[in-house]
Amino acid sequence: MEYSHDDAELVEQPIGYWSWAAYEAVVTRTRGALAEIGTTQPQWWVLGQVALAEKAKSRTEVIETLQGYLTVGAEAVSEEIDTAIARGWLTQDTEGVLGLTPHGRTFFDRAAALQGELWTERHEGISDEEYRTTLKVLQRFIHNVGGRAWHH
Repeated sequence: MEYSHDDAELVEQPIGYWSWAAYEAVVTRTRGALAEIGTTQPQWWVLGQVALAEKAKSRTEVIETLQGYLTVGAEAVSEEIDTAIARGWLTQDTEGVLGLTPHGRTFFDRAAALQGELWTERHEGISDEEYRTTLKVLQRFIHNVGGRAWHH
């Protein structure tokens, strides 16, 4: 791989630019691939919250967990839940508890396989140690500027 600068110049590059550029590249690729199979990234998150939950989650719990992801917001997450219900992927009972339908399970499994392929693509040539270090460094940057970030 060819890098943008030599090592001496890289240490002077702005983290804000490179973290933004990484975000743009990864999110654009992920959203494009999910769109090809007929879903959005927030719909994927919603399905994951329901499909992978140890116990059934309510609409409110899913919204509270996901609303801060990429600053999507509670209203948008609620709309994505509605879309997942309309597509027959989820059900919602009278108490707001969400459930995965058989059609939703099939679609979730398909999207999960795609996400696995994307993970492999993103991590090509990057060791677990390099990845762990990268996340620790990014979290330190966030901490150093008084930011807050947390992922489930």
